[in-house]
Amino acid sequence: MEVNTENIVKQFLYQGEPVAQQFPALHQSVYGKPLIYFDNAATTQKPYSVIHAISDYYSTINSNIHRGVHYLSQKATEAYEVSRNTVASFINARSSSEVIFTKGTTDGINLIADTFGSYAVNEGDSVIISAMEHHSNIVPWQIMCGKRGATLKVIPMNEAGELLMDEYEKLLDETVKIVAVTYVSNTLGTVNPVKKIIELAHLNGTPVLIDAAQAVQHISIDVQDLDCDFLAFSGHKMYGPTGIGILYGKEEWLEKLPPYQGGGDMIKTVTFKGTEYNDLPFKFEAGTPHIEGAITLKSAVDFITELGMDEISAFETGLLHYASTQVREIPRVEIIGNAIAKTSALSLSVKGVHPYDVGVLLDKMGIAVRTGHHCTQPVMDFYCIPGTVRLSFAVYNTTDEIDRFTESLQRAINMLV
Repeated sequence: MEVNTENIVKQFLYQGEPVAQQFPALHQSVYGKPLIYFDNAATTQKPYSVIHAISDYYSTINSNIHRGVHYLSQKATEAYEVSRNTVASFINARSSSEVIFTKGTTDGINLIADTFGSYAVNEGDSVIISAMEHHSNIVPWQIMCGKRGATLKVIPMNEAGELLMDEYEKLLDETVKIVAVTYVSNTLGTVNPVKKIIELAHLNGTPVLIDAAQAVQHISIDVQDLDCDFLAFSGHKMYGPTGIGILYGKEEWLEKLPPYQGGGDMIKTVTFKGTEYNDLPFKFEAGTPHIEGAITLKSAVDFITELGMDEISAFETGLLHYASTQVREIPRVEIIGNAIAKTSALSLSVKGVHPYDVGVLLDKMGIAVRTGHHCTQPVMDFYCIPGTVRLSFAVYNTTDEIDRFTESLQRAINMLV
């Protein structure tokens, strides 16, 4: 793909200054070199607004929620629910009752695999996932299928890292009870045609779960437009705190599904004869939640909203194209995953060199990348490689950092071959 790199924006500005100035962790040296952070698909750095929000919570309104009549509890509860409303607006949910706070994407997928499995999946039924799924969207379904006597079907992909939609349609039969696919591959960067995947599944009355962990920080998401039945993502990949995530579910489905865990806040009344469960979304939020994480997730969403999702997407796409053009000029380097629709992740294989060795040398040069199988071992098996060197971009990265990376990568290769 030919790319005019002259028109690519070199850095993202926020209030007239480089946005990287909002991220204190980026302003440090590693082994005497200025840090370049290209491991954003694993977790993003946090802006001052999120860091200050965490401090403010513990400094002012630290308290348990939903149960207290005192001032601090009331203020914490209010902030918790305001954050839920903010997230609902961010993804355009019909109601905040369709937004459940979880520990993260993995927790949300496990919640649906467990509850949907017990509700709707029986022996002889099947579940569809794709060939490029993260382990978090493979293993929960394997566990559930093992318990229920169901079969796991896999949508194949081609060498470019694109799903074979004709094969997907062939897999959709009366045995399929749910489809669970990633919006964006964390390894290949492929943006899957999830709206079409959902439309085809719905023709059979089959619900769809979307893993949006690698999409929500790069692509504007409208759950009503997508018409997905469930969608999960994590706060820490979108400039928010770790240990907090979101599970969106259509109200009609969430009402049908049984609780995932039992305990406080998910009940209305409890006797030794039985329990009446709470209304949505509290039915799925047992116990004291990650209050600080939920409240400060709002600050991360506000930060993204202020920057503008369309502007973020355009800038990061420019970085991806710029980096792809640069690394193609380096001998022995192959890009793994060349889908037409991609965003913000670039996986590289160096002929004759293990990715771990490249990653170690880049680290000594101050550059943080991810090496290995990226929790997508089936993808590595498909390409017959042990792993890749993955760059993943965020709004604070720059073309100058990519230039330094390509120079450092060439140095590392020269030392290793």
